[in-house]
Amino acid sequence: MEQRVSLITLGVRDVARARRFYEQGLGWRASGPSNADVAFYQAGGLIVALYAEALLAADAGRPAPAAAPSAGTGPAAFRGVTLAHNVPNPQLVDALLHEAERAGGRIERAGAPTDWGGYTGTFSDPDGHLWEVAWNPGFDLHADGTVHLPR
Repeated sequence: MEQRVSLITLGVRDVARARRFYEQGLGWRASGPSNADVAFYQAGGLIVALYAEALLAADAGRPAPAAAPSAGTGPAAFRGVTLAHNVPNPQLVDALLHEAERAGGRIERAGAPTDWGGYTGTFSDPDGHLWEVAWNPGFDLHADGTVHLPR
């Protein structure tokens, strides 16, 4: 297996609501194959999809998860995964956290310096998916948003 990720699918309780958050709130654009049941977004070299949580669980052969609180009512249970969006400077971390909050997300951890020399903060989308917004001086962030590790 090659060392790469092609697609990340986020299970959401309400596809239409999730689309409003990502499209109207954060400015993402859905791609052609999107429909009422699933939304696809080109995210650099990979694809992020929004798909009904119960259907995603069924596809994986797992039971549907229990209902969790929405982002506005308190933190959801930790799912063991965070997604990250790297930015070219620390000021953009705070700006993007507030943009996500205005869009209906929840700031879970305000931007702050890290012990490894960066600056990060975390927000959750309306389904509780965690996004870290990070400035990492050790990563090579290209103008197109791709990130490369030092050799």
